[in-house]
Amino acid sequence: MIPSTGFYRRISTRHTYIFLCLLPFLSCAKKNGDTTPITIPPNISSVTVDSWLTTADQSSLLQKQSKTLSFDSIKNAYPFLDVDSTEKFQTIDGFGFTLTGGSAYVINQMSPGSRSTLLNELFGNDGSSVSISYLRLSIGASDLNAAVFSYDDMPAGQTDMTLANFTLGQDTVDLIPVLKQILAINPAIKIIATPWSAPVWMKDNNSTVGGNLLASNYNVYALYFVKYIRQMKTLGITIDAVTPQNEPLNPSNNPSLSMAAAEESAFIKNNLGPAFQSAGLTTKIIVYDHNCDVPGYATTILSDPAAAAFVDGSAFHLYAGDISALGQVHSAYPDKNLYFTEQYTSSTGSFAGDLQWHMTNVIIGSTKNWSRNALEWNLATDSNYGPHTPGGCTVCKAAVTINASTVTRNVGYYIVAHASKFVPAGSVRIASSLISQVPNVAFETPAGKKVLIAVNNGSSSAAFNIRFKGEWVTVFLPAGAAATYVW
Repeated sequence: MIPSTGFYRRISTRHTYIFLCLLPFLSCAKKNGDTTPITIPPNISSVTVDSWLTTADQSSLLQKQSKTLSFDSIKNAYPFLDVDSTEKFQTIDGFGFTLTGGSAYVINQMSPGSRSTLLNELFGNDGSSVSISYLRLSIGASDLNAAVFSYDDMPAGQTDMTLANFTLGQDTVDLIPVLKQILAINPAIKIIATPWSAPVWMKDNNSTVGGNLLASNYNVYALYFVKYIRQMKTLGITIDAVTPQNEPLNPSNNPSLSMAAAEESAFIKNNLGPAFQSAGLTTKIIVYDHNCDVPGYATTILSDPAAAAFVDGSAFHLYAGDISALGQVHSAYPDKNLYFTEQYTSSTGSFAGDLQWHMTNVIIGSTKNWSRNALEWNLATDSNYGPHTPGGCTVCKAAVTINASTVTRNVGYYIVAHASKFVPAGSVRIASSLISQVPNVAFETPAGKKVLIAVNNGSSSAAFNIRFKGEWVTVFLPAGAAATYVW
């Protein structure tokens, strides 16, 4: 908790003292009839800072602090964390989760009133909501659907080269109805979509697990994407971006598909890009969508001018590697965008450990390394971490656990909320300095608000000055805690 004594009391006392010292001058001015405007000393500022805190012990969960802080210039021995809004970086598209088919199912099982309350809390834009602004969808099933399906499943041995049997089918039961309710709350939410696998008849192993896309089916698979985007559009759902394959170097999930960098590059430049162009689609193509340990996958595609011409940027997860890989790709290809599209919290993890790690790497680390978004994995599960496919993730803890109409908010909820509630789409990352044990990132919102997100990675409370335009406020951040400061 931010203390209400000590330094803050001295600030308050000093303000009172200065004001009292000015009273004789004000009185004298009135007596002499002097109408000259009085200049307020520069170290008295009208700018105040509000803060929200989540602590490692969960005693505070995205709790607004009662103490309103004021900028001043009283010297102290604490280090300065400088925020500079004149130095600007990437624009932010949003923060959020994947709305898996399983998420949609458990949300759709809620009573209408409870479902409406939850969706407004998650996606609304009032003071009580966390204002999620970005969603990821699976094209067909992910491993967090109850069963595996594509939009064009055929009997064994049969193909559908004209996609005559293409249908959104199973997604019309839960996912699309829930998504329409979300869009009614936030019509501007951005959506990225990605397949876990192509239909099995397009693959070389006729299985939902692993295998490769047959080169002879590259063109029909490109048209599969076009049909998906168009049919979603007719339902009022705009797909802002796609990736050709989720985790293309992971052939073990169910469903999954292997796609080497050279294969993805060829698919984009020869099939997917031209198909979007011919169809008049403006949907972005984003490459890779896998771990930070192989940034060369993305740069291989971006180094091919024919493929790169169709590519907006690249997407990453962090189950392996280091988040700085995004910065490396940005340095090599600064004209291409970066995205962070998935990271799960485990049922076996601790609240304190996950809060600290994910705030450091996902929310702060990805955006510090040029990502336009930051997405945690699954939005909702039941109390058994389901539904999921046979072989799908059995320990993926969602942002919320839903048991009938009872909602439990998990650590992922607070991780994302510390950003999504305060940093809307269209915000711009601004400069913020490094200080020991406190990773941080700063933004300027479209309304001109400054937002600083910080986490204390140390084992003791951190005291520091947030300095902006020559003045500062002193804050105390408990060990392991995350905070968002707004002014």
